[in-house]
Amino acid sequence: MSQWPEILEQLKLLVYTAPATLIAIIMHEMAHAWVSTWLGDPLPRMEGRLSPNPLKHLDPIGTICMLIFHFGWAKPVMVNPRYYKHPKQGMALTSIAGPAMNYLLAFIASGLYVWLFYHNYNAGAVSGVSAYFEEFMYYFMILNIGLGTFNLIPLPPLDGSKVFGALLPDKTYYTVMRYERYGAILLIVVLYTGVLSGFLSTVVNAVSRFFLGIWA
Repeated sequence: MSQWPEILEQLKLLVYTAPATLIAIIMHEMAHAWVSTWLGDPLPRMEGRLSPNPLKHLDPIGTICMLIFHFGWAKPVMVNPRYYKHPKQGMALTSIAGPAMNYLLAFIASGLYVWLFYHNYNAGAVSGVSAYFEEFMYYFMILNIGLGTFNLIPLPPLDGSKVFGALLPDKTYYTVMRYERYGAILLIVVLYTGVLSGFLSTVVNAVSRFFLGIWA
């Protein structure tokens, strides 16, 4: 029975983190698809990745990691760099679009959180809906910063590996990309062991304070 308060707290947290995770992941992947399409690649549209349908984007393991660790990934957007005028640079631009979208969403959420905080404080009596959205915006901000930061790590198959790859010689770049399929296993190990937890938490806290400080 002593575990019930902790279980109830976790269930309460899911009310905020589940929809926040869903929106953050969908927008992250759609940003990849939008940029690749803009660069002339028809594959994301053919694969249905321009759609907001969650089933087109969610990776079961990556989504569970997002809910548990607040760091995770989605189903990769399949792209064809041969359609890009400059394939390696195009891949870097397409890859960084996802984390950039998450940081943009986090910045917007931080502004809405500050506005709701002051609105609810001044209102005195706060409705359940208003209180929910205040907390939701906070969790949405944190999750987006976490997702954006995690994906910038230069480790295949994360977005950061392709951004970093743009700086590498072509031969080295394609050698690194050849082992990308093994990255998901390594990522699960890294998340489970918590090797990067301290670093990621520090970055998330610093960026969230910075965003909130701009609006406050």
